[in-house]
Amino acid sequence: MLSQKLIRQLQKIVGKPFISTKPEDLFVYSYDATQIRCLPEAVIFPETAFQISQILKICNLYHLPLVVRGAGSGMSGGAIPIKGGLVLVMSRFNRILEIDKENMTVWVEPGVVTAELQRKVAEKGLFYPPDPASLKFSTIGGNVAECAGGPRAVKYGVTKDYVLGLEVVLPTGEIIHTGKKTIKRVTGYDLTSLFIGSEGTLGIFTKILLRLLPLPETKATCVLGLSELKALPTVLNSLLRLQEPLTAIEFIDDLCLSCIAPKLPFKLPRVEGLLILQIDGSIEGVAVAHTKLLQLLKGLPVVVISTALKEEADRLWEIRRAISPAVFQLGSKKSSHDIVVPRARLLEMVLKIKEIRREFDLPVLCFGHIGDGNLHVNIMYNDNQEERAQMATEAVIKAALSLEGTISGEHGIGLTKARFMPWEIEPAALKAMQNLKRVFDPNNILNPGKIFVESK
Repeated sequence: MLSQKLIRQLQKIVGKPFISTKPEDLFVYSYDATQIRCLPEAVIFPETAFQISQILKICNLYHLPLVVRGAGSGMSGGAIPIKGGLVLVMSRFNRILEIDKENMTVWVEPGVVTAELQRKVAEKGLFYPPDPASLKFSTIGGNVAECAGGPRAVKYGVTKDYVLGLEVVLPTGEIIHTGKKTIKRVTGYDLTSLFIGSEGTLGIFTKILLRLLPLPETKATCVLGLSELKALPTVLNSLLRLQEPLTAIEFIDDLCLSCIAPKLPFKLPRVEGLLILQIDGSIEGVAVAHTKLLQLLKGLPVVVISTALKEEADRLWEIRRAISPAVFQLGSKKSSHDIVVPRARLLEMVLKIKEIRREFDLPVLCFGHIGDGNLHVNIMYNDNQEERAQMATEAVIKAALSLEGTISGEHGIGLTKARFMPWEIEPAALKAMQNLKRVFDPNNILNPGKIFVESK
C-alpha cells in the first residue's frame, strides 16, 4: 500500500477529490476488456500535462509503477496494473480544443470518445475515418496508443495515418511536442510515429493533432454470401481491383453468423461465410460505383443477399460491431486475437482456423477486415477448457506466422501477447525496442510488464 506521505504528495498535485484508494475504485480500474484483473494501489485523475509531469517525477523518485488508462476497452491487457502502483485515468482530458476547417485538422485531448469526435467534426463538414468497433466508448488516446483500425481501413488507413502531432509527457516528467499542422515534415527523427502504437510504454499523450478529410455525402452497403469458402480469393481479388476503392470489405464466418443470424434484417441463405461491403463518397459517385459493383458481382461466385442505403446500412453495421459480445453464446470465456496475413493467403488462414476448431473441439471463429488481411480470431471456452484454449491460441499464432503474417494488426501486444513477441521479432530487433524503452523510461515506471516478457 502507498504511504500516507506519498498520497498527500499526490493530493497536492491533483487535489484531494482526484485521487482514490477506495476498494470500489481500485476494483473498477483493475481490468480492461480482457477481464484479467490486478488491483492498483491508487487511482489518480489529473487534468493538465503539468500535473502528469509532477506525478511522473514522484513515481520515478519512489520507483512507483504507473499505468495510463482511457476507456479500458483494450483487448490485450494494456491497461491492467499488473505491478500495482498507480492507474492514471485520462477521463478529465475530454475536450476538443480546436477544429481548424481551413487546414482540416483538429486538436483533441486523449479522453475524447472517438464517436463524439466524429460527430463534432461532421457538423463542420469534416470526417475522421478511423472506426474501431469500440468507437462509441473507446477514446482517441487509446486509439493512438494501440494504432486502432476498423472496417474503413481498406480505403482510408488506420489511426497512424491521421496523427500529425502530439503533446507527450515522457516517463521522466519532461513535456515535449512532436509534429506540426504541415502535411510534410522531415525535421529530425519521426518521434510522432514512434509514440503511435507504443501502448502507453514510452509516454503519456495529453494533446493529439489529427488530420481530417471532407465528409462523404452518402454511403451504400452490399451483403454477399459465399456458398463455398474456396471462392474467397477470387472474390476478394476482384473487389480490390475496382477502380473506385471500396470503403470496407468485411468477412464473417459460419460460427459468427450463427450468433447474429436472428438480428439480421434479411433471411440468411445457406452460406459458408458472409461479406459486407461499403462504398462512400458523393451521391453521384456512390450511385455509379454501386452500379459497377453490382455488374461485377454478376460474374462472381457469390449470392447478393442485400443492398442498402444509409438507414438500413447503419443497422447492418451496428450488427457487425456487435459480433464480439454476441459470440459469448458459444462460451463463457474468450481468447481474442487480431492476426493479419497477406491478403493472398486469407483463405489458407480461414481454413487453418477451421482445422484448429476441429483439432481442439472448441468454437474457434473469425471475422474481420479482410480488405487489409486482418482477421479477428476468437477462441471461446468454459472454465474447464482453459488448457485446450491455450493450446488453440498457440496454434492460431503459429498458423498466422507460418503464412507470413503478424500476431497483431490493431489490438496491440500488451500483456496477453507478450510471450509471442520473440516468435515474430528477431532478437536484434527485439533488443533495439527494449533499448528504446530504457532510454525513454530508465526506471521502468510507465506500464511495466507490457509488450516485452521481463526477465526474472
